Amino acid sequence: MKRTAQRHQLPRWSALALAALASMLAGCASVSPDGLRGDVQALAQPRTGVADATLPAADPAARAQARQAITGWLAQPLTQDAAVRTALLNHPGLQARLAALGLADADRVQALTLPNPQFSIARLTNPHEREIERTLAFSLLDLVTLPWRSARQAGRLQVATLQAAQEVVAQAADTRRAWLRAVAAEQVAATHERMVEAAEAGAELARRMARVGNFSRLQHAREQAVLQEATAQRARARLAAATAREQLARSMGLWGPEAQQFTLPTQLPALPATPLPADGIEATALRERLDVQTARRELDTEARQQGWARAGAVFGDIGIAYQRNTATERESGHRDTTRGWELDVPLPLFDWGGAARTRAQARVEQSAATLQDTAVRARSEVRSAWLTYRTALDLARQQRDEVVPLRQFISEETTLRYNGMLASVWELLAEARASTQSVAGAIEAQRDFWLAETDLQLALTGTSPGALQGLASGAATPSTPQGH
Repeated sequence: MKRTAQRHQLPRWSALALAALASMLAGCASVSPDGLRGDVQALAQPRTGVADATLPAADPAARAQARQAITGWLAQPLTQDAAVRTALLNHPGLQARLAALGLADADRVQALTLPNPQFSIARLTNPHEREIERTLAFSLLDLVTLPWRSARQAGRLQVATLQAAQEVVAQAADTRRAWLRAVAAEQVAATHERMVEAAEAGAELARRMARVGNFSRLQHAREQAVLQEATAQRARARLAAATAREQLARSMGLWGPEAQQFTLPTQLPALPATPLPADGIEATALRERLDVQTARRELDTEARQQGWARAGAVFGDIGIAYQRNTATERESGHRDTTRGWELDVPLPLFDWGGAARTRAQARVEQSAATLQDTAVRARSEVRSAWLTYRTALDLARQQRDEVVPLRQFISEETTLRYNGMLASVWELLAEARASTQSVAGAIEAQRDFWLAETDLQLALTGTSPGALQGLASGAATPSTPQGH
């Protein structure tokens, strides 16, 4: 059987050149050796507040070195920066997110790798001749659009890297909050211990006076009620300190003996001398925040993709194949060889790419609206965060400079009046409890300020800090009965 039509023949060198070009373009994409952790660290490190904060490496030697460093930090009183370093190196959830980024990098390389060509061979016979067909086919559109797909995948990977950096910065901020709450809770628990000691002294004195008839049952009951309330507040303070410590250990990824062995400083950092100015905070947020950069990068990626969406939907199945067929006559042994190229192009009879174009346009509009919404939220959040920060600083300074010194003055004057027989011992004990309570309030106001400062820094350069805590609920403390 003879072929009635001969396909257009091309020189053999053109086929080899095209195959070499395909191999070269397919080999351009490669997986990042560190899983893009270096890129994430470069984005997140200036926003964590710790100059030497590092992310965990994938190799076992680096992990062993990180464990050794963590052991050294936990052997000393745990500072705020050491807690952040430990969390970034040790938190399993963060490690899972970084591993997911490595998966995204592998998916990018896979998407940029040209699909393997299809080779087919067929052997056809009849009584007169034997024919062997050989075909090597591959997708032409994948080869033509490789540079565009490379830029698209690079944009998507940058978005994933920015999102991973946001999680790193958010984890650092969460660890700072947990450290502040744990240290403040232990300080407050210590003040409640002193309040219980004063209430116990008053209750014991009331019991003795009631036993000898110098105190009524009502007066004795009042002091007992003061003791019970102080004891309940101490129990709640101890629970708050224990749960805050557990939260800190969880934020650092600690478990087992490590979660119980670390010690905390005895007091919070001192208040700053000058507050952060409000000038330019909105511009800083729009320029530095990672979620704004992520939304902007997503818009750029979708806009770049829009131009190819319709063409890809209509001509997505373009294929090219090279064939070499041989036909051998059985009687004469004559061999006839044919070579040629075959191009498969879909005919756009039904799908002209209108839906693909509309979908791409809608994605661009969605990304643009998301960018605008993110920018509006960033500006609002940074304004709210600064107002919260400034008010918290004023309240903490008021507690430190006005309330606590005033209570100390009242306590000293009450002691002088007691020594001069002008005040009773009950007044002295009640004032001691009130003075201790004012110290607890000052500690909580100082904690609220540093929490607000953490939220402000996150809103300025990182990502959305979430719902800001109200100062009224955060600084409210139960009042202590003053007793007789």
